[in-house]
Amino acid sequence: MDHLLPLLVAVPLFGAALLAAGGRRVPRAAAESAGCAVSAGTAALAVVLLLDSSPPRVEWVGGWVPVRGESVGIVLVGDGPGLGMAALASTLTLTALVYSWHYFDEPPRGHAGSFPALLLLFQAGMCGFAIAGDLFNAFVWFELMSVVAYALTGHRVEEARAVQGALTFGVVNSLGAYAMLMGIGLLYARTGELGMTRIGQGLDAHGPPDALVLAAFVLVLTGLLVKGAAVPFHFWLPDAHAVAPTPVCMLLSGVMVELGAFGVWRIHDTVFSGPGGLPAADVQRALVALGVLTAVVGAVMCWYQRHVKRLLAYSTVAHMGLFLTGIGTLTPAADDGVALYVLGHAGVKAALFACTGILLDRYGSVDEHALHGRARHLRKVAVLFVVGGLGLAGLPPFGTALGKSVTEEAVGGPLTVLYVLASAVTAGAVLRVAARVFLGLGPRPEEGDAYETTGSGEEPETRHRLSRVPDTMTAVPAVLLAGALAVGVVPGFGGAVGHAVQEAGTGGLVHVSVHWTAPGVLLGLASSALALALAAVAVTRPRLLAAPGRALPLRRLQSGHVGDYVAWLLVGTTLLGALALPGVLGS
Repeated sequence: MDHLLPLLVAVPLFGAALLAAGGRRVPRAAAESAGCAVSAGTAALAVVLLLDSSPPRVEWVGGWVPVRGESVGIVLVGDGPGLGMAALASTLTLTALVYSWHYFDEPPRGHAGSFPALLLLFQAGMCGFAIAGDLFNAFVWFELMSVVAYALTGHRVEEARAVQGALTFGVVNSLGAYAMLMGIGLLYARTGELGMTRIGQGLDAHGPPDALVLAAFVLVLTGLLVKGAAVPFHFWLPDAHAVAPTPVCMLLSGVMVELGAFGVWRIHDTVFSGPGGLPAADVQRALVALGVLTAVVGAVMCWYQRHVKRLLAYSTVAHMGLFLTGIGTLTPAADDGVALYVLGHAGVKAALFACTGILLDRYGSVDEHALHGRARHLRKVAVLFVVGGLGLAGLPPFGTALGKSVTEEAVGGPLTVLYVLASAVTAGAVLRVAARVFLGLGPRPEEGDAYETTGSGEEPETRHRLSRVPDTMTAVPAVLLAGALAVGVVPGFGGAVGHAVQEAGTGGLVHVSVHWTAPGVLLGLASSALALALAAVAVTRPRLLAAPGRALPLRRLQSGHVGDYVAWLLVGTTLLGALALPGVLGS
């Protein structure tokens, strides 16, 4: 079965090519059915390979096998984490395609295959990055993913806001890509290798780390952290989510940002974790500091949004901070917890975006204030939105709660408080939206300041505003939430994920017990109760938790000017280098 590994990329690429070539000649239903079939087949293949991934599969594409230990070929590695991310990406792509069934008003220029073709290309890029075994081709797949994401973000090219959001996305992510490519060049100059494992061995053979290794580390991680929307590299994400079609938002927040975190874990573990890489203390300091900053800024900004899609985007930023903090502790237990957290978060966040898309297409608005009480009759959507908010808070037995519990136990101390507060604040914002929009609770909110993006006057993504919500639009978030719940309740699933993560690590298999604990359950209940309390106070006494004047400078940073975002990218790169510098100087 080793030779099946390249099909995870080849099948969606081939499907996208067929849809792009023949999309004008087939009915819309046929094009969308073909896209769903290709995506589902790839997801099934990823699951089959995942269930039989021990020991990890290695495939040299085109037969370019190493000669005397060296090769310039493309190597794919099918281990548990990589195949798991490929399965997640393929599954979410399938749900996005099902959700978008007859979704847009008209395919562009009558080309029924264009949108599913773009989603399949996006899926191919995500799968390729997840199973890439060499650094250069990981970069290539990440950039394929990004280029397609630019097009998907600006899919409604007739709208100026969509073009601006896509342009911001493209400029910031392209600069991150250039940084990553320069870092790869430095590593190739030092080791003469592109395979991740071989680069790590080459650095170890060279001796203690020096300025070149530090520069390579900073540049490669800059590219990954831009994709992962870590602060201060995050500014593109809310702007992109505000204008991207809802199925695209499901993929951006559900899996693409998580692939940034996966890349940080993978590349540190295989390239920079040995004696020739950076000292563990410096990596911990850099990743944990950026993780804490990202979680705090994301949670605060999430609370002060009224544009629901931007609110959910900032929630993604906050959770990326929690993922990064867990990875930064460099402990096996935290790696297991983050893996479970990512799986649960993907289902919950994609479901929340799907519900928000229903509001947009039903009412032509995603403004929490303007929608006050208007969605009372959407009872199914209301239930899904509330369940998603509680899942985001880490309510047991959701997979988010299990992952959060394992990670909290691994990080310990004050960082546990960060996990409780960040998850409670972001979930509280979601529950506040649910109480106002679906239940009409509390007084109608007052208008905010000039720096708020309202979300009013949005154009629905269907031909007309929906008078009846299609069953596919409600079935998809229900299935996604059921999947997030299954991560926490299926017997042995957490242990299987932990085993796969540890088996793929360079340190060998480390026994880590992944299970529910009493403190973890209590902390999950505490964060859920706090989220409910925050939502209740915000609805009944809105002035009490309104944006204080001291929060205005933080909100002004999201200026919408791409030049400002580029400047912050440079600041983030400098900060990352400063945090990782002391150990290199000491060596």
